[in-house]
Amino acid sequence: MKHTLLILSALLFSRIGLAQTPPTDSTAVSPVTVYGFLDAYYGFDFPTKRQQRPAFLYSHNRANEFALNNGLLGIRYQQGSIRGALALQAGTYVEANYAAEPEPLRHVYEAYAGFQPTQNIWLDMGIFSSHIGFESAISKDNWTLTRSVMAENSPYYEAGVRLTYTPTPRLTLTGLVLNGWQNLRDNNRGKALGTQLQWKLTDRLLLNSSTFYGNEQPQDSARRRRFFHDFYVTYETSKRLQLALVFDVGLQEAPNRVADTWHTGAALARFQLSAQWQATARAEYYHSRHGVVIQSSRPLAASPLFQVAAASLTTGYAPTPQLLVRLEGRVWRGKAALFDPTAMGAATHTYGSLTSSMALSF
Repeated sequence: MKHTLLILSALLFSRIGLAQTPPTDSTAVSPVTVYGFLDAYYGFDFPTKRQQRPAFLYSHNRANEFALNNGLLGIRYQQGSIRGALALQAGTYVEANYAAEPEPLRHVYEAYAGFQPTQNIWLDMGIFSSHIGFESAISKDNWTLTRSVMAENSPYYEAGVRLTYTPTPRLTLTGLVLNGWQNLRDNNRGKALGTQLQWKLTDRLLLNSSTFYGNEQPQDSARRRRFFHDFYVTYETSKRLQLALVFDVGLQEAPNRVADTWHTGAALARFQLSAQWQATARAEYYHSRHGVVIQSSRPLAASPLFQVAAASLTTGYAPTPQLLVRLEGRVWRGKAALFDPTAMGAATHTYGSLTSSMALSF
């Protein structure tokens, strides 16, 4: 953590130095961009004795305390056919979601270098955001304050190489070779493959299809291949209303039985109430017969079926483009008793939460 703070300070001072250096050409655009994001939050849960939210939630996962979900500071460089990025992060999201990663890498949000071999093609290598999903780790970019259960249990980040081809302004094709399913360090020496297709059919309609294929078992375990597909569509009906449908399905080989499968979906509607106010309603579900990816706060051996439904309402106020204040209410219902009211209490079928956030970006 000490080294992280030193690097963050160096980035800040480098930005100050850039700002103080007089430009040689008033029309020149700097190839260096410094950016930052800070998401402070407070959560309150029902039952009220909980401090750690369910184990399958990684963002905004603390209750009854003021906390930093994610604070990051980064620098990006692009000039001609070369680009790169480095960003460091800290917060409860990092503590929860990067627990299995090597400690020196846990505070790296992105770190990659790339070049453009030909027009409309970029080749990048390093650590970057996942090509899977409708939502990102940066909460302000998401329609809702908290991430959906499907997004929480699919990759936030990836390490590998990606090739991005944009034949037209409306179509982007991406191919990836990865260390695995949200793995900064490869756990079995086998590489995973990924694809993404984003097609903007009109100015209002966007389709996305993302896939993942690879073996996700440790090196000394039997090979069990995983296939995963993420699909979503967004449609802007007007300047005041946007709609989104998201559906994921996964399959993983299982010893001595039919392959394990899981599927999950969400429907969202975002309303622009005024220039500064917005609201988003979300309904979602997650169904997994044998767990596979998702981990509940109850032992999966006691209840292998993981099936939940949830609904949420998020309201947001943006006094400036750099600041977003949001409040979200969310309720859950599980087919099994998946939620612990306390560390030692009896599990319940239902669970509710309120989450508030103040997010600053530059």
